[in-house]
Amino acid sequence: MTNPNRKPRIALRQIPVLLVVVVLSFFALFPFWSMMVMGTYRTADIYKEIHLWFGDYFPQNWARIVEIDFFRFFVNSIVVALTSSLLAITTSSMAGYVFAKFEFRGSRAMFNFILATMMVPGQLGLIAFIILVRRMGLISSWLPLIIPTGASAFGVFWMRQYIAGAVSGELIESARIDGCSEFGIFLRIVVPMITPALMTLGLLSFLWSWNDFMRPMLILENENLFTIPLGIKRMSSYMRQDIGATILGISVGTIPILILFAFFNNTLVNGLTAGAVKE
Repeated sequence: MTNPNRKPRIALRQIPVLLVVVVLSFFALFPFWSMMVMGTYRTADIYKEIHLWFGDYFPQNWARIVEIDFFRFFVNSIVVALTSSLLAITTSSMAGYVFAKFEFRGSRAMFNFILATMMVPGQLGLIAFIILVRRMGLISSWLPLIIPTGASAFGVFWMRQYIAGAVSGELIESARIDGCSEFGIFLRIVVPMITPALMTLGLLSFLWSWNDFMRPMLILENENLFTIPLGIKRMSSYMRQDIGATILGISVGTIPILILFAFFNNTLVNGLTAGAVKE
């Protein structure tokens, strides 16, 4: 009988695999560590040698990024990324539920059209997108950054595939017989069953919005609305000779991404794995 208190042991054949993983992890994480370390040195010291530990110039570099109000860009990115993520979760889950559990005329053609849009590079429609935004008077507004990300073709496809395999039609029919409304079925039955997929889609949408550079650069003209990528670009131009402060700003902009992966990597991997095997 297996002892539940017995600690799992590492087999000898697993040691080479673990060593390889450790080495690869080191090479993957070292650039981030080096970036954060360089942000604590003055520019002249950065070019002298490779530093492996933090320096004593952090307060001065921190004062420089505070001077240009860098954290306003940080807050702007959080607002845009969170809003985009919530909108993507809402629209994608509802559309995915409709395509997965409802049969109506043209549903297959509509879903195939959504799939077809995923095959078109976004850069092809960028000029038309900017012209449309200008004619609508939305230049220097967050709406052109939030709405396109919130209406995600990938999100609709992802949620449709997940719901089709995770939510049984019999359960939905039973809820209808009991008198539950369609919206009530979605909120009380479907949403709790697809939580892993929702969290995965939310994380991906947040990362895509946080790292977006091209659209904010073309749309945002008011510096008060700049997001992190534009803030880093402005900072690198404003402090062209102060490399240490610029690297510290880049590190600050990277920290939320590292935190998300550190705390939600299992959720992301499990959600992607579960969604990959749904019919």
